[in-house]
Amino acid sequence: MSQTHHQRLTALRSHFDSWDVDAVLVPRYDEHQGEYCAPHDERLAFLTGFSGSAGLCLVLRERAILFVDGRYQVQVRQETDAGSFEIAHLIDDPVERWLEREAPAGVRLGLNAMLIPASLHERIERSVSRLGGGVTALAGDPVDAIWPEQPEKPTGRITPMPVERAGESSADKRARVAKRLREMRANLLIEAQPDNIAWLLNVRGSDVAFTTAPQSFLLIDDGGAVEWFVDTRKLPNDRSDLELDDVALADPSTLLARIAERARGQTVVVDPDQASVALSLAAKDGGGRVDARMSPITLIKAHKNPIELQGFRDCHIEDGAAWTNFNAWLLHEAPARAAAGHPVREMEVEEQMLAFRARSPSFIGASFHPISAAASNAAMCHYSSSPATNAALTEHAPFLLDSGGHYLSGTTDATRTIALGPQSETVCTAYTAVLKGFLAMLMLRFPAGTYGHQIDAFARQALWDLGLDFDHGTGHGVGHVGAIHEGPHRITRNPNPFRIEAGIVLTVEPGYYRTDAFGIRIENQVEAVDDGGGFLRLESLTQIPIATDMIDVAALTRAEIAFLDRYHAGVREHLLGRVLPEATSYLLAATAPLST
Repeated sequence: MSQTHHQRLTALRSHFDSWDVDAVLVPRYDEHQGEYCAPHDERLAFLTGFSGSAGLCLVLRERAILFVDGRYQVQVRQETDAGSFEIAHLIDDPVERWLEREAPAGVRLGLNAMLIPASLHERIERSVSRLGGGVTALAGDPVDAIWPEQPEKPTGRITPMPVERAGESSADKRARVAKRLREMRANLLIEAQPDNIAWLLNVRGSDVAFTTAPQSFLLIDDGGAVEWFVDTRKLPNDRSDLELDDVALADPSTLLARIAERARGQTVVVDPDQASVALSLAAKDGGGRVDARMSPITLIKAHKNPIELQGFRDCHIEDGAAWTNFNAWLLHEAPARAAAGHPVREMEVEEQMLAFRARSPSFIGASFHPISAAASNAAMCHYSSSPATNAALTEHAPFLLDSGGHYLSGTTDATRTIALGPQSETVCTAYTAVLKGFLAMLMLRFPAGTYGHQIDAFARQALWDLGLDFDHGTGHGVGHVGAIHEGPHRITRNPNPFRIEAGIVLTVEPGYYRTDAFGIRIENQVEAVDDGGGFLRLESLTQIPIATDMIDVAALTRAEIAFLDRYHAGVREHLLGRVLPEATSYLLAATAPLST
């Protein structure tokens, strides 16, 4: 019989004395601090029942506090036992602050050092030391000790990313990274981010759902020599298509010892936010000097080469055709099904969208778990439908779909808000304001080298004029057949120290969310392009019609109407002849000009 989560807490606490601790920390992170985890690494969900993508649980002898951010404050209360877990805000009241305020004096905190990024470990250690306590790196993972049926580590197949699609050989990439290390006066980089390693070696993988990077670690020195710590069961027997010349393969179990060996007398770069503290400690224990800063691969990778950019453009045409076929199906099917008493539901939408994408021979898989949200569910901006919440689509409130795909040539991410019937003035006013913010970003001309936070307000101005706003970023980077949320570039109100330059791929996604009522978001993927005179603009990669039936046209300027008409003319030109015959009439109607 499966244990309750309260019983699992009890089992975990039964080990405290043998571990010589008063508390343990259980994060959502895996060894790579990734957004998505393999089933083997879903320790937080096993312990607590919480299935969100960010959080951690502090388990003390008498209390258990589950920290989640604002996206999950509703979901966490639906999924967890209120009698066993207290809920705290991951951002507003982070664990290190809670510890300093609430934990007993002299507290001894145990954790798995492979799962905690160095920056978080430093903050926690500082708070615990102020209480006269200490932080202990446990010999194993605390949750693994009580999880007898834990799934095995993933061994997804590794495949090559051909140079004709990558745009640059792995050898040339390694030379660029080595040059950057020399410029940083560093000798060695410890790379823990799978998407950085996949980019560097021109490989892709299938270890974790929605991701295309194999889980592994890598060392690269200032001469370009590479050691790749990867489970070789993932590699094909015939490796001739992989660019592994001068790449030494090593067992991941030897990583920490090898870091200590290589670090002696060296300056070692370790990303404090994206690499576990165990890696930094190994370098220090080996006599190395740790240079805690962002991996140079992260910034190099963010600047897409011409082949990658063309791949993005190509895959967005394929994705636009899938979206258009889906929208035509939905607008035909949903009203008829609702009238017959058999409405379309959120999870069916997810399946249909996936099926339309799968018609493309270059489609690999979904790039993230879709947000398919009807009515009030859309008010939770990172909602995830489940059998328990699988709502019917209704004509009385808009439907929101945020969905993306990995293709052989690139990765997509888009959101559309769709009306299945006439909407209220409140909805239409909010939708128009979101659209105006979206158009403002795409019409904006700004100096090259501008920071994301310097243009974020343009997406919010029309909402602010109504006393409204949205509580998430305006945009994020996207990887090339890679991470759907790629650093380091962001468009957000919070300062981001990385300048927007030509060749950066981002999203633009303003929204508005009325609690218990509806949610609206419009999202395109964009490419920063040269607009002459030292200025840039954000050119749409996404080729999907934007719903016009909720627009208050009188609230748009002539320039906004003209821009939207030009966008739709481009969508129509790209997609005519590519969509299913039954979707052609929808495409023509959906891209008809607003101007008369």
